[in-house]
Amino acid sequence: MSTAPPPPASTSGSGILARIRLSARALRHRNFRLFLSGQFLSLIGTWVQTVAQAWLVYRLSGSSVMLGLVGFATQAPYLLAPIGGVLADRMNRRKLLILTQSLSAVQALILAALTLSGVVQVWHVFVLALLLGFIGLFDITARQSFVVEMVGKQDLMNAIALNSTAFNLGRIVGPSVAGLLLAAVGEGWCFLINSGSFFSVIAGLALIRIPVPAPRERSHSHFDQLRQGIRYVRHSAPLRALLVNLGIVSVMNYPVIVLMPIFADRILSGGPRTLGILMSSFGVGALIGAVYMATRTGLRGLSRTIVRATVIYSVALIAFAFAPNIPLACLFLVIVGFGIMLQVASTNTGLQTISEDNFRGRVMGFYGMMFLGLAPIGSLLAGWLGDWIGARYTVAFGAVVCIFAAALFNRQRVPVVAALRQIMEGTARMMPAPVDTPVDSPVDAPGSTSTP
Repeated sequence: MSTAPPPPASTSGSGILARIRLSARALRHRNFRLFLSGQFLSLIGTWVQTVAQAWLVYRLSGSSVMLGLVGFATQAPYLLAPIGGVLADRMNRRKLLILTQSLSAVQALILAALTLSGVVQVWHVFVLALLLGFIGLFDITARQSFVVEMVGKQDLMNAIALNSTAFNLGRIVGPSVAGLLLAAVGEGWCFLINSGSFFSVIAGLALIRIPVPAPRERSHSHFDQLRQGIRYVRHSAPLRALLVNLGIVSVMNYPVIVLMPIFADRILSGGPRTLGILMSSFGVGALIGAVYMATRTGLRGLSRTIVRATVIYSVALIAFAFAPNIPLACLFLVIVGFGIMLQVASTNTGLQTISEDNFRGRVMGFYGMMFLGLAPIGSLLAGWLGDWIGARYTVAFGAVVCIFAAALFNRQRVPVVAALRQIMEGTARMMPAPVDTPVDSPVDAPGSTSTP
C-alpha cells in the first residue's frame, strides 16, 4: 500500500477529469462516433421489440415451452456464425452491415403488419424470429470485427466498452418504453417503432469513411477459409479456453431471460410494466459494468475478471430466483447485469486482442456461435425445466453450473495469461512510457506486464 500523502483537491479533480476523458477515448475517432450515435436509437427499438415479442408469445400461448421455442428460433441460426465470419473476412464490413440492418428493418415491419392486422399467430412469430436470427449471424460478425477498423487495437477495449454502454442504455430505456407501449397500444406499435429505428444506424453507417481496406483474402474458397478458421481456433489454447467458457455460461444463464415473463406475471404478480422494470434493472447493472470496463486501459487482470464476474452474477442469479418481491428482484438483477457485462466484454476483448487480423472475422464468428448460437439450448432447457421444476429452480440450477464453469476456466487460465502478457510486452516495446501517470496510479498502464 502506498504511504504517499493524498494529492491536493485540484490534482484529484484533474485526475477525475482525466479518467473521464480516458473512459471515452474511442470517441475521438469520427467514424466510431457516427457508428455509436447511429445505432443507439436502433438499440432502443431492438429492446422494445424483444420485450414486446416475448409478451406477445406469452399472451398468445401462456406457455413457457413456447417462450423457449421462440427464443430457440431467434438464437439457433447463430450456430452458423462462423460462416458469417468467413463473409466478414472477405467483404467490405461496412456495406455488409448496411445490408443486415436494412433486412432487420423489413423483418420488424412484417411482424408489425401481422400484429396490427390482428392475424398474428405464434408460428408467425417463430418464423420471423428464425429469419432475424439468420440475418443476425452475419450482422454480429461484421459488427464485432468492424470496430477495430474504426479505432485500431489501441482503443479496442474502450470501443467495446462504449459500444456495450450504448447497448445497455438501450436495454434500460427500451424495456421501459416497451412496458408503457404494451399497456397503451399493444405489441404491434412496438414492432413498427423498431422498424423505423433502423434508419438511424443505416444513416450512421452511410456517413462513415474508412480508408480503402487491404484486399480481403479470396484466394481460397469459402469452405477452405471456414476450415482454416476452425483449425486456427482449435490449435489456439487461449482462444479455445475463452470460447468454451463463454459457451457454457451462455447456455446456463440464458433461462433467466427466457423465463422473465413468468417471473413478472406468476411469481412477482405483475404484468407488462413489471417485465419492463425487471429487464431495465438488468440493463442498469450491465451499464454500470460497461462504464467500469470503459475506464480500463490495459489487459491486466482480464482473465481474473472473467472468473470473478461469473461467480458474482451466478450468486446473484440464485438470489433473484428466490426473491420474495419486486424491489429485491430488481436489486439482484442489477448485480446479474453487472457481472454478465464484465464477463462478456472481457471475453470479447481477449478474443479480439489475441486473434490475428486476417482471422478476426472468423474468430468473432465463433464468439457469436458460443455467445448466441448455443443460447437456444438454454432456451429449450428453460422451457422444459420451467414446466418440470418451475422457473425459480431452473434459473438457480443454471447459476450453479456457471459457478462450476468459472472454476474450470480458472484452472485453464495459464495459456490465456501467457498470450495476453506477450501482447502487453509487445505493446510496451512499441509505445513510450507515459510521463504524467503516477507510479501508484490505479489505472492499468497499456504496457503493464502484470498478470492478465
